[in-house]
Amino acid sequence: MLTVSEVAHLLGAHVNSVRRWADVGLLPSYRIGLRGDRRFRPDEISSFLVSRKQG
Repeated sequence: MLTVSEVAHLLGAHVNSVRRWADVGLLPSYRIGLRGDRRFRPDEISSFLVSRKQG
């Protein structure tokens, strides 16, 4: 599982953009722990990248 920061780095985007994309459903994310930290699956990030290149 990847953190918001790691995903932002992979996508070349700001962490707030990654959070916003997760909020609107563009990026699937999972909430973990009591604080509700977001985590992302690497395979879903790869799929997101492929869809962005095709779109």
